[in-house]
Amino acid sequence: MECRPIWAFLLMSLAVAALFCTDARAQDYDGGEDDEAPPPAADNCNGAFITYNFVDRVKEYPHVKNASAQAWAFESTATVLNTGKQEIQGWNLFIGFQHHEILVSAGGAVLTDGSDFPVDVSNGTTLAGFPQTDLQTSIDTAGDMTQIQAEVKLKGTQFGLRNPAVPMPKTIRLANDGYKCPKPTRKARQMYVCCVRDPKIKANKTVKPTKFLPRIHGDLTIAYDVLQAFDSKYMAQVTMDNNNPLGRLDNWNLTWEWKRGEFIYSMRGAYTHLKDSSGCLYGEQANFYQGLDFSNVMNCERRPVIADLPPEREKDEQIGNLPFCCKNGTLLPPSMNVTKSRALFQLLVFKIPPDMNRTALSPPQNWRINGVLNPTYKCGAPRRVSPQVFPDPTGLDAISHAIASWQVVCNITRPKAKASRCCVSFSAFYNDSVVPCGTCACGCPDGLSCDTDAAPLLLPPEALLVPFDNRTAKAKAWAKIKRRQVPHTLPCGDFCGVSINWHVYSDYRKGWTARITIFNWEDYTFQDWFAAIQIKKAYRGYENVYSFNGTKLPELNNTIFFEGLPGLNYLMPLSSENDPSSQARVPGKQQSVISFTKKQTPGINIQKGDGFPTRVYFNGEECALPSEKPKASGHPSSHVSLLLVSLFTVMAVVLTVDDPLLW
Repeated sequence: MECRPIWAFLLMSLAVAALFCTDARAQDYDGGEDDEAPPPAADNCNGAFITYNFVDRVKEYPHVKNASAQAWAFESTATVLNTGKQEIQGWNLFIGFQHHEILVSAGGAVLTDGSDFPVDVSNGTTLAGFPQTDLQTSIDTAGDMTQIQAEVKLKGTQFGLRNPAVPMPKTIRLANDGYKCPKPTRKARQMYVCCVRDPKIKANKTVKPTKFLPRIHGDLTIAYDVLQAFDSKYMAQVTMDNNNPLGRLDNWNLTWEWKRGEFIYSMRGAYTHLKDSSGCLYGEQANFYQGLDFSNVMNCERRPVIADLPPEREKDEQIGNLPFCCKNGTLLPPSMNVTKSRALFQLLVFKIPPDMNRTALSPPQNWRINGVLNPTYKCGAPRRVSPQVFPDPTGLDAISHAIASWQVVCNITRPKAKASRCCVSFSAFYNDSVVPCGTCACGCPDGLSCDTDAAPLLLPPEALLVPFDNRTAKAKAWAKIKRRQVPHTLPCGDFCGVSINWHVYSDYRKGWTARITIFNWEDYTFQDWFAAIQIKKAYRGYENVYSFNGTKLPELNNTIFFEGLPGLNYLMPLSSENDPSSQARVPGKQQSVISFTKKQTPGINIQKGDGFPTRVYFNGEECALPSEKPKASGHPSSHVSLLLVSLFTVMAVVLTVDDPLLW
């Protein structure tokens, strides 16, 4: 028998093996080639498996030689895969960007802080799922990847790192409560991490699990409740509750973003600043609602701006007549007025395909709210919560439920440097100069010729009544008297709408006093104003305030709350005193003396700065503080009893009168 070459035998073996392999693939039930499998590390993850894949980047214009200043357009993909036994409700993904990234779009998610694209995310950002907010378990869905995994496609701009470097984030993690995430693993263009549930957090077995998230507490909570639902429209109610003792809004403006082509047909209890239907007439809305009279539509903007009605429209049958509405946009702390700490309005929302179903309900996203010289609120994404319960409108002993409810939680953020809207100056009886507000404490307009980074010049006390742009002459004259150098380029003003002077008024053996003065530099009257100070070392010694109402708030880190007495609860605007034609305008002002005792604060040293607050608030806005305090060096000590001071004064007067040589 003729011997065949060994290579022929090998070829026949490979062909047979290929045939068997083809048959094996034909009988594989693990899924088709179109299904993208997760990384192998996901097989050992019992929780949430997070991945970040860097796709590509392209150099942007302008092209520069400095690598750190070169802009690159990048694309990446992030995924959140539920590999555990529990549903992940309202997933939140944190990506720790670190290359000065500017995010342009995020398909499949929204920014939890409600920012608009493009947005600077160089310090990292948190994304929430939309429209897929929840991730089911593989057990309940038979491994359906469309229900257990969410994919976010990211596009943006980043800076630095020459090719072939791959710019990756510092970290990625699931930002939901109850999950712990270790340091992620990086392999070339991919980063992944397995986040598992914290074993210390035990589920309450007495409460049955639901598909709704629990309601959480926040400085300002907003409820979005669907009261009636139809195929093409629904009636919603928005309720805002102020929960923070120092939170406040005046003339609030609320805005959100419609993601699915909705528009507002009508409203009660509030109104939109722009009544315009052009966005619908030239959009998909008019193509679907061809028989609808759009002249009656209230607003078709993608981001409508909503405001409260004035009090005179409270009983209006058409646009008012709702509880808690029509307060001209005022939301006070509940400690001041409970009824004014809530706002409510209703709106009729029209939908467009493919959401033409009674149960196809999606809340608006990217919520924002602001007011006039009020705290800055950062709002999260809407959370699907259990339907809100309402008393029966007929007055019977019954309750009714909303069809669907969402909660938006907004928290007060501390203002960044030179981003506050009020500021504080310090002065004391032991120093004749005033330490003014910092340069550009509330930001500086463009095109100024002054020095925006220089330290402010000390002022004489009377300069506090002069607007900051007219203080130059007084500041120069005071520097000349005190023999201080004046820089060639003078520092800029503070540009704050409200300023507060804290003056240490006296210091004696058993106590001390301070005087607080609030100046209003705006053409706006602040009604029901309030101020608050955090003064840690002297808090326990607070005794009384004489022209305001004062309340101690120990739960807020040793804070004292001040508000105007009845009849004095208005802070008047900037005005021309006595002569309306005069160019000299004076600010509105409120002032009071505050007394402290030293019995509860042994060791307090007023002349070393213990009498100055560490934080100051006006209408909830945290004010910028000076970087320095008045110094007592070179001045006689004032730790003397007021009685002794009075006795020495009387004796001096008597001696002066009796001795004719002194005249």
